[in-house]
Amino acid sequence: MSGAPLAACLHSLRAVVFDTDGVITDSARMHAAAWKSAFDACLTAAGGQRPFDPVDDYLRYVDGRSRQDGAAAFLRARGLGLPPGTPEDAPGTDTVGAVAARKDELFTARLRTEAVTTWPGTVRLLRVLWDLGVPCAAVSASRHATELLASADVLGLFRAVVDGNEARRLNLPGKPDPALFVEAARRLGVPAADTAVVEDALAGVEAGRRGGFGLVVGVDRTGGPYSATALRRRGADVVVADPGELLTAGEGG
Repeated sequence: MSGAPLAACLHSLRAVVFDTDGVITDSARMHAAAWKSAFDACLTAAGGQRPFDPVDDYLRYVDGRSRQDGAAAFLRARGLGLPPGTPEDAPGTDTVGAVAARKDELFTARLRTEAVTTWPGTVRLLRVLWDLGVPCAAVSASRHATELLASADVLGLFRAVVDGNEARRLNLPGKPDPALFVEAARRLGVPAADTAVVEDALAGVEAGRRGGFGLVVGVDRTGGPYSATALRRRGADVVVADPGELLTAGEGG
């Protein structure tokens, strides 16, 4: 990428893998709202528990993780010893799988009524990378990621998508394991050491570092307690408020 209208940190790299929710699409808030409704039903039943925080709790426990892993992490942190159940459980509050299924039910309902938007800076970066012939992939623990990218009219900017459906089909472990990112790089035909990862979740940044990727870019859109410092501690080489900052000054887009 040398000589391109890109930040210097990208010049030695040959491919870029992007997380989806919160990096490409502005859908993290929809996920957080669905989680809040699903978790708060459990917390109310338990009695005396403070509600799920859609910012801090979301970032700490569920962002970037599969539904089952995220539900288990949060419920365990609150001392709610629900049986694990399975991903096939009906929506409810009696097992971890049921809570995860309820979250998915709520999120799917939101998709029918709320438009999916993208982050403009990320789209500008993606279009520049496309024009330069730099292969890009999208990764997400969500089974809705491909649908979200298509609805937002950016699916065509990616040569590969590894979403929750693919992770389940291939039995890939979720973040912070690097398996999803490694699979995306494999599909692009570029070694991890020559590939950048762009990720906003702490678990995702850790996955990028553990996978040996050449550059891990943390995206901090919150400015809250789990922001730039936390991202760097998990392994981010660079932290930006928006991926559009990876374009050099003067790039039009």
